[in-house]
Amino acid sequence: MKFLPALLPLACLLPLAEVIGQDVECPGQNTVEMRYCASLDLENSNKHLRSQLPSRTFERWQQTTKEVCAKAYAPYKQGTIYPQVIMRCDDNLNRALLKELKGLGEN
Repeated sequence: MKFLPALLPLACLLPLAEVIGQDVECPGQNTVEMRYCASLDLENSNKHLRSQLPSRTFERWQQTTKEVCAKAYAPYKQGTIYPQVIMRCDDNLNRALLKELKGLGEN
């Protein structure tokens, strides 16, 4: 029983190790995989948006979306899905802006 407290932090890393050690087909089969997929989507939309906006504007956009999403999902803050829904919210707002920016170039 003395070793139990020392093993708990390692137990938390096991699901992440499973995701890293295998191919994940998004959207994923469990919370860890879904969170991983959400992070990939957010990384992708951030990359595209960063290329479309001036650096300072992109930084302000990121700060604003984080604040808006945190407010929108505050009731889930203590839940295990909170990081995932925040990433999805940020990604959805990014994609909405990318769609609007694309529309501006079509005129």
